[in-house]
Amino acid sequence: MATTRPVQSAAAEIPAVPLTVEGYSTLHQMMRFRWSAWRGLRESERKEIVSEAVPVMAAMEQNAHGQSAFFSLLGHKGDLMFLHFRESFDDLNRTELQLAKLRLSEYWEPTTSYLSVIELGLYDSTTKIYKALVERGIEPHSAEWNREISETLARQKEAMRPRLFPAIPAHRYACFYPMDRRRGEDQNWYTLPIEERARQMGEHGLVGRRYAGEVRQIITGSIGFDDWEWGVDLFADNPLVFKKLIYEMRFDHVSAVYALFGQFYVGLRCPAEQIGSLLEGELPASSV
Repeated sequence: MATTRPVQSAAAEIPAVPLTVEGYSTLHQMMRFRWSAWRGLRESERKEIVSEAVPVMAAMEQNAHGQSAFFSLLGHKGDLMFLHFRESFDDLNRTELQLAKLRLSEYWEPTTSYLSVIELGLYDSTTKIYKALVERGIEPHSAEWNREISETLARQKEAMRPRLFPAIPAHRYACFYPMDRRRGEDQNWYTLPIEERARQMGEHGLVGRRYAGEVRQIITGSIGFDDWEWGVDLFADNPLVFKKLIYEMRFDHVSAVYALFGQFYVGLRCPAEQIGSLLEGELPASSV
């Protein structure tokens, strides 16, 4: 039996939080490599260490329940970036421990990391779902409301499964950065009505869709998991597209007024089989 109340009163209490569906758990690991110690080893010892690491890292690349990918970072923020998609935080921790057992791990040192989950926001449909439930006389946060929302999210998750549990795109370049929505004195994203946030996010999404053939974007949610609210991964074969896309988005209202960005990390994809060559100073080949 539905918990009913006057529609006008209930409408004023429509939840402010947009619905989301979640997929793979994700971990970014940024490492600095101890080049001096590595070069101090005999060549035979370096080869032995790499020979142990490559099969383990290659298996991670091909893991059927969430892949890993390895990148050679540009600049001073680190030398290597490891990106892991897994089905749970437990699996991510197993991956960390597996890498830590390698002799090669004695020569890298973490500079930072980022923990999150692949997330798809349902701004487009959230207000429609909420209003439809209210019009049926279902009170927000009641048992029936929660059941209806759970069933809706289950259907959405199944429909969006390829986007929630993707393979890591096999492009040459990756760009990762974390971001927040502003909560300052003059502008606060979280005080806007949900309808206005949905409208702005719709306009924001139009910019990204114009670059659909040039760049692949994966958004992860990190509220409660890490220091920022979202992580953004961009993958492309031409790194200039990162600059063009992000610059154009800066002129979009939701970014210009409400977006705060963390550090950016850009790297070249390095297949596991080429890790040894990379550590001998050779640029990774373009194919994955």
